[in-house]
Amino acid sequence: MEWTTLVEGAHLLIGTDSDTITWWQMCIRAIVIFFYLLFLIRVGSRRIFGKNTSFDIVIGVMLGSILGRALTANSQFLPTIAASAALMLLHTFIARLSFHSPRIGHIVKGTEARLVDSGKILWDGLRRTSITEHDLMEGIRTNGGLMEVDQVKAAFLERNGKISVIKKESQK
Repeated sequence: MEWTTLVEGAHLLIGTDSDTITWWQMCIRAIVIFFYLLFLIRVGSRRIFGKNTSFDIVIGVMLGSILGRALTANSQFLPTIAASAALMLLHTFIARLSFHSPRIGHIVKGTEARLVDSGKILWDGLRRTSITEHDLMEGIRTNGGLMEVDQVKAAFLERNGKISVIKKESQK
């Protein structure tokens, strides 16, 4: 089978641009992109959809944007597929580099911030993270099951944006 015949067949199946793509070509693109994304996640880094750090969210949004353009034929299919593979390789590389270098991990993913220490609100921590007292109390209630700050040994704003709570010994 000749190369040009394969290319013409692929163009017939997936279309070439957004002005001429049919509904069934878009469906085929969706199926191909779905399985391609599953493949990328399996061979790449599954943490992209699990940790929800700003690093992972940015990569996830970029990946969705790139593959969305491939789906709707707003960009050429193969270059957008290649770009998404490059993005996943970059994500995997930076995630592994961060694992081996805590300093790079802090730069890329950030650090946790202490908001409560021994039942006392750390106002500097709240100011630095732009967390209000109401946000803190919501986190203490929903994540710690507590009603008062003085029941909390420590509370942190974690790298994923959630508030974690450690109860005082008498509250356990």
